[in-house]
Amino acid sequence: MPVTSNSKQENMKLIYLDNAATSWPKPEDTYKAADSYARDIGGSPGRSGHRISVEAARIVFDARDSLSMLMGAGNPMRIVFCKNATEALNISIFGLLNPGDHAIATGMEHNSVLRPLKALEKRGVELSIAQCSPEGEVDPFIINKMIKKNTRVIYMLHASNVTGTIMPVEEVGKIAAGKGILFCLDAAQTMGALDIDVLKMNISLLAFTGHKSLFGFQGTGGLYIREGVEAMLKPLLLGGTGSNSEKFEQPDFMPDKYESGTLNTHGIAGLGAGVDFILNTGVAAIRKKEIELSGKFMEEAGTVKGLRLFGPVDPLKKTPVVSFLLNGRDPADIALKLDEQFGILSRAGLHCAPSAHMTIGSFPGGTNRFSFGYFNSMDDVKAAIKAVEELSIE
Repeated sequence: MPVTSNSKQENMKLIYLDNAATSWPKPEDTYKAADSYARDIGGSPGRSGHRISVEAARIVFDARDSLSMLMGAGNPMRIVFCKNATEALNISIFGLLNPGDHAIATGMEHNSVLRPLKALEKRGVELSIAQCSPEGEVDPFIINKMIKKNTRVIYMLHASNVTGTIMPVEEVGKIAAGKGILFCLDAAQTMGALDIDVLKMNISLLAFTGHKSLFGFQGTGGLYIREGVEAMLKPLLLGGTGSNSEKFEQPDFMPDKYESGTLNTHGIAGLGAGVDFILNTGVAAIRKKEIELSGKFMEEAGTVKGLRLFGPVDPLKKTPVVSFLLNGRDPADIALKLDEQFGILSRAGLHCAPSAHMTIGSFPGGTNRFSFGYFNSMDDVKAAIKAVEELSIE
């Protein structure tokens, strides 16, 4: 969505193509919901019995309920609020794995998965990494072959933040269920952008963030925990929950077991409104538009001399994330020129996913990345194409 810049480039229109980092702009209802909570309510949910505390608790429950509907969880109390997907993944990793356990991940994972797993590997957890194709795709057969007697959980992203590649979630979920092991899905890039049914897909744990395709704010996110998994999943934090306050032990019931400390209620209010926007608009409609935008860019940019695209070129096989290199030039230099000369805001580098770049052959320099969103227009795409065309002949 073009906006007027406050920079030295007077009257330059800015085009935001960094939605895989944080979606922007948000639906108007997202802003209104957070503002209304902050101005008109302001109380802490579950910490008092007065009317504004009760109203705050209602807002939190409504957001849980909307998220539950979006992912097909069936029970809103299976949703735990966290500050982001990284925290949710850390709960799923540090809360489950012990020395002697075996975990499986893929070569396309974000550092939010690989860093905790690598830390536990040094403490005696066994780790296997399923290698992926240069397009970032993983063969479920490879994962199946890696399963051992001590395999406890499979960790897999739903779609790459580098290439957009969509992973075979349903197939891997069936494998995990058939072997009686847990399946944790990193849905940071896909909640709100792709259809998800945690029950149908045999997902045991699902980590999501609020500030990307859910149209919420930074500092919001959460973890879906399938019924029964909480019995084996230790919390990352212990403390005040507003429940069982007479006891020194942490509550053992959902979601309180994992929600120590005062919640980010104004953020959750905005997140709930963003999720409601998705439910009302329809994931299919959002997906259709984003396919059109990324598909058009790849179709046109693929003919630009010196431009190399990474990942699938079929927009149906990916989220609207497009990584590229231009004439082998430094991605940081290209990103700076896109910003200063064309008002296009994008991201360059390794995108906190070095393993993914090793897989696709763009390590250590990384790539440029355009990530389109629902509020982008075809005019934004045309401007992006024109910009890379001009930069290609500099």
